[in-house]
Amino acid sequence: MRIGLYPGTFDPITIGHIDIIQRACVLVDRLVIGVAINRDKGPLFSLEERVEMIEQSLGRMNTGNTEVLVEPFENLLISKADEIGARIIIRGLRAVSDFEYEYALVGMNRAMNPEIETVFLMAEAKHQAIASGLVKEIARLDGNVSKFVTSDVEDALKAKFKKS
Repeated sequence: MRIGLYPGTFDPITIGHIDIIQRACVLVDRLVIGVAINRDKGPLFSLEERVEMIEQSLGRMNTGNTEVLVEPFENLLISKADEIGARIIIRGLRAVSDFEYEYALVGMNRAMNPEIETVFLMAEAKHQAIASGLVKEIARLDGNVSKFVTSDVEDALKAKFKKS
């Protein structure tokens, strides 16, 4: 069984993430979406909210015969991959600047476990500008984010910023 890990903070999940998930499903039999617990980033949404948004998004997507699971993690990415038996780490790239960081990460991960490969999926051209941070900023300023996220995520963003 080919097991892949697609890690991220997903704060919030965007249609760019969803595109990568659907395309990754073609490559593996089981895809674990690893939701990073990164307190340093100070996420807008709680871990539970991020997991719920991902699960809602998965309910609407065609994953073919691929089993898709959502699991939080706080340890090293390479440790999580090893823990779940993944031999492929899926990473989405939007721009050359993403590649520079990812390239360094791959080198470190390969040094820790050379049996785990990293596969880069380029974002579709229409999704390349979408970034969770920008989506949050647009929503915070009462802009329309419907082109960038699902309706459930849009509602969650509106509710979050209405509270603040």
